[in-house]
Amino acid sequence: MSSRHDDERLSDIIDAINAIRSHIARGDLSDGLIFDAVRVRLIEIGEAVKALDPELVASEPAVKWADARLAGAPLLRHISRHGRSNNPSLETAVQQLQTRRKLAAKEPANIPNEDRTKDSGRSG
Repeated sequence: MSSRHDDERLSDIIDAINAIRSHIARGDLSDGLIFDAVRVRLIEIGEAVKALDPELVASEPAVKWADARLAGAPLLRHISRHGRSNNPSLETAVQQLQTRRKLAAKEPANIPNEDRTKDSGRSG
């Protein structure tokens, strides 16, 4: 498990979602440049999701991860018809995963008990 790798992938997903919003704000998918820009970002999301640790993905079971992995054509068709993703929980789930990972990294649970008690003033 490479937590740094997963952290980078989660950030990549959020960046791609924000870029898609920005592209769509400039016009609709009938514009070839916007269509291509959105499509590339969807591919980035799919690749980032594929690279995530399966245990991390399993911790957010409400997300349609398979849809995100196959982000290309089906998701793009849905966005072109409805102007939004059919998987809105992806962004929320990624943000929750990022928050959990940051909190876990700060927890002293990774320090063995004997190391925590060394500085308690007792000599031994």
